[in-house]
Amino acid sequence: MSVSPSTVNLPGTNSTTITQTVEDNGQSRFLHHKQFSTYTESSPLSNIRVLDLTRIIAGPYCTQILSDLGADVIKVEKPVTGDESRRWGPPFLQNSTDSVYFLACNRNKRSVCIDLKSGLDVVYDLAKTCDVLIENYVPGKLDKLGLGYNDLKKIAPSLIYCSITGFGSQGPYKNRAGYDVIAASMGGLLHITGEKKAPSKVGVAMTDIATGLYAHGAILAALLQRQKSGQGQKIDVDLLSTQISCLINVGVNYLNANEEASRWGTEHVSIVPYAAFKTKDGFFTIGAGSDDQFKELCRILDVSKLSENPKFVNNQQRVKHREELKTILSEIFERETNEYWNSKFEKVAFPYGPINNMQQVFNDRHVKEIGLVKTLKHSIAGDVKVVGSPVVYSDISTEPRSAPPSLGQHTDEVLKNSPPTLRLRLHKPKAEKKVQWTETTVDNEGLNKKKSKCCCIYVKPKEFGESSSESEDDCENCYGHVEMKKHSHEPTDPPTNDPNDSEKAESPT
Repeated sequence: MSVSPSTVNLPGTNSTTITQTVEDNGQSRFLHHKQFSTYTESSPLSNIRVLDLTRIIAGPYCTQILSDLGADVIKVEKPVTGDESRRWGPPFLQNSTDSVYFLACNRNKRSVCIDLKSGLDVVYDLAKTCDVLIENYVPGKLDKLGLGYNDLKKIAPSLIYCSITGFGSQGPYKNRAGYDVIAASMGGLLHITGEKKAPSKVGVAMTDIATGLYAHGAILAALLQRQKSGQGQKIDVDLLSTQISCLINVGVNYLNANEEASRWGTEHVSIVPYAAFKTKDGFFTIGAGSDDQFKELCRILDVSKLSENPKFVNNQQRVKHREELKTILSEIFERETNEYWNSKFEKVAFPYGPINNMQQVFNDRHVKEIGLVKTLKHSIAGDVKVVGSPVVYSDISTEPRSAPPSLGQHTDEVLKNSPPTLRLRLHKPKAEKKVQWTETTVDNEGLNKKKSKCCCIYVKPKEFGESSSESEDDCENCYGHVEMKKHSHEPTDPPTNDPNDSEKAESPT
């Protein structure tokens, strides 16, 4: 068999070619792969590198989906505190100050601590090596720092730049902070959620999650477009627009029939019966969406004649006589338990199921059998469990590669060869200063048994190479320990940093 080598550019990459060996039968295998990626043939985004400047839910949810598809996601975090959701507990991880909340949207990522003001050159250097940048600051905030799309386009013209905001980059609300519950309120979701007496917030941040889903799809589309044009582009995704788009039938009912929406609890405005009914030990939900399904429901409940009643003979009549039918069905369901009804409906054609609490959700035999829950090895907390990707591909693996990172866990790994970083490291202290800034003397918030690399080494002090710490005292930037060559030195002021304390673009829900 003859083999001819050829060098090709992977679609959608900014840098680094791979050598490909082409065999007679047309099949190929990669001999070398793009630096920084963890390539497997079953990972469609293994050649894509993402610079993740987002926090909380919408952005991290988006980048987690990209990471599930093989992308190398570099999560840039604020030194000392990191992503705000790290502190949203209890509960907290074992032996850690990180919340369990943080686990939800951050698997497969590498955490790097960079102060965006003093570490601007480091961010520029990273952007040049990345295919995608995603951020969730209010419009204009990163422009002021020199990290806006127009700034980065000059140094990385093929970069896809995705901004997630509360209200978009245009319009009278563009400068507002965008929280999930606010977008859900203004976008009509709370108006149609809950029982009739009062609106109710959805149990999880669905507007944030939907925005992350939209953003991930938009990024994939932009990557495909870049294969044609060779150029990157700016993507704007916002919470309010996403929420309004999710109104689907409720929205078009108003737009085309001037029909105002209202709250229906677990019921459906246009389908009856489609609701949860109280049982002996909980609630049980059914959805008989067609006349045939309603007939089958009546047969199972031993009230077959009910389906022949002119008031209930078709869906239009059932909607008209909703309350009467609901009363009849409620009385029947309340006689038995959820387990009984599960067994009773086992082979029916219409959808059904109990309202489960979390224990019941994760102990469900179906959930266990499909292996949706994954156990990962966390660098500090040991084994942690996460919900894996819900999408199953015939030829793509979405198995998690790593647990959500501890703060700054990969700073040295990612930045050790960065030219701006090397310049910072090689900067020598002033002659009168005897403290050497090092990479191996700081422990990670005192949580690791072994000394690890400083989570904040890339925060540049006003006079890099100087420190105000005595032996065993806190350094100005990370409150860890610094190695002393001599004990006599003078203090310097801590740097003023923190663009990250600015307005947030999404919700603390």
